[in-house]
Formats: sequence, C-alpha cells, structure tokens
Amino acid sequence: MDSSYSTILMLLLTTLLLHILQAKGATFTFTNKCSQTIWPAILGTPTLDSTGFELPKGTSRSFQAPTGWSGRFWGRTGCNFDDSGHGSCSTGDCGSGQLGCNGAGATAATLVEFTLGSGSMDFYDVSLVDGYNLQIMVDASGGSGQCGSTGCVEDLNRRCPAELKTEDGGACRSACDTFGTPEYCCKGEYGSPASCRPSTYAQVFKSACPKSYSYAYDDETSTFTCTGADYLITFCPSLSSSQKSSNADNDTENGSSGSDSVSGSGTDSSSGSVEEAMLADGSWLANMATGESTKGHSFCITAQMLAILVVLVHLAWEVVHWEL
Repeated sequence: MDSSYSTILMLLLTTLLLHILQAKGATFTFTNKCSQTIWPAILGTPTLDSTGFELPKGTSRSFQAPTGWSGRFWGRTGCNFDDSGHGSCSTGDCGSGQLGCNGAGATAATLVEFTLGSGSMDFYDVSLVDGYNLQIMVDASGGSGQCGSTGCVEDLNRRCPAELKTEDGGACRSACDTFGTPEYCCKGEYGSPASCRPSTYAQVFKSACPKSYSYAYDDETSTFTCTGADYLITFCPSLSSSQKSSNADNDTENGSSGSDSVSGSGTDSSSGSVEEAMLADGSWLANMATGESTKGHSFCITAQMLAILVVLVHLAWEVVHWEL
C-alpha cells in the first residue's frame, strides 16, 4: 500500500477519534427533592432537547449537553398547564405561555449558570442576582480540578425583605427588579466592580447563601470551575446533604478541589479564562436526552465510542488488505 494512502487514512482516523472524544460535553441530571412538583426551565445555546418540562417530586431527568454549551437552569413552581402545554407558573414563569420557555427567561428565580469548556474548564455558579424562588444545589461528578459544590439551601422566602416579596410571597425579587435604579442594577456610572458595591439587600442574600452570586460583580466567592465532569442539579436539597457537600469542599480545599476565584465578567485569575471554555464546535450528541442515571449514560457513550472505533479499525484493515 502506498505510504501516502496510509498517512491520509491515519489522519482521518485520528480526526474522527478526537471528534468522538470531545463530543461528550456534560450530562446534567435534575433531581426534585421538593415536597411538590416543579417545572425546570432551560435557556441556552445550542438548544437542548427541552426548554421546559415537568418534574414530579422524587424523580430525576437527565440531558446531554455538547462542549461549548452556555446557558442557565431554574425551577418553576405553582404551574398549571393544559393538555396542549399552554399555561403559566406562580414563580419562575418565563412568559412564553407554554411548558417550554422557548428562549424566554425569568425574574425572581434562583438561577444555575453554566459554560462548558472544550477540553478545558467548565464554569458554573448559582445566582441570586435576579431574585430567588427555590433552594438549589449543584454537585460535580467524575471531573478533575477544583470541582466545588455550590448553591443556596436556605429558604430565602422566609428572610426576604417585605419590599422585595412577590405578591403571593412565593419568591423574592432582586433590588434591581424592584427599584430599577443604576446603583442596584450596576449600570451607568455604577457599571464597574469599583463603583458597584453590594447593597444591604445583596448582603442579606450573601449572608444566607455565601457561595451564590448576590450582585453583578460577586465573582470572587461565587464562580466555580471543573474539567470533564457531569453535574447534578438538586431542587430543595436537604440541609444534611448540603452540609456534607460543604465539608467535602473544605477537605478538598486542602487537597484536590474547591472554589476558584474569577474576576469581572468571568476571567479566572489563576487557572484560565471563560473564553477558553466557550470555544467548541457542535456534536452529534447535542440532541441526546435520557432519563437514565449519569453513570449509565456515560457508559452508553463510552460503548458507542468503542463500537465506532472497532468499525474504523476494521475498515482500515480491509483497505490495507485490499491494497496488498
């Protein structure tokens, strides 16, 4: 067989292998430990298999996201949808009038924000900048680096200042959403880390949930990084489980993991940048969704990779044998 054909074949095999290995992205598993049904919402690019779905209490559902995916999750409560999927929610409503949010966001909701890297770090946080409605915990699984747990396990609806409470008391609005002034929204002359400082309202949120974003420039203690992980998003986590996560973080801060500080709009001061995590191409796994556990899903992906590699090696051998 001509050496040029061998070289081309090896390059094709290597390219395909790298594409397969980079295509996994991350699996997001949503678990509902609340006492009632919730309706998680998804807003991000590229669009995942769903932008909003029903999650009864005690159940879980998983989604596969490709590398480079960037977006946010939140929980909606008190929803009422008809058989055609039309309706609305008491808290976290995205205004689409449908079960799926279809690109619409929400206010007065606890947000989980992610940017998945491409062979580099994922960046993630839990934000109260737009308000609060549900307790949420984020845990990383199977990753490397500083993979800290983060979230807000306190019921801030009980501690919400009267002027920030929604009419039914089911959520707590942000000071920016309530008053709309530049100093609360970190806009205009207050649009920089030096000029925009945490308000007394932000300090209430921060004291209750020290790992969560409390205002726009609260990066240093609120942004977390991890590489090659899958993620569990738990609604209404128990206090005991959150304490275990906190203890694990404290242990790993002296060893292998913990939170990582970043500045301004998401640039890590010690380990990399958000831009590194955002550069990625699409994936044939992007639209894959499953109700299986994270471990089961990862095993299926690994099996698919091995099957494809076996086929490629077999084809390569057939070509070599035919040329000879």
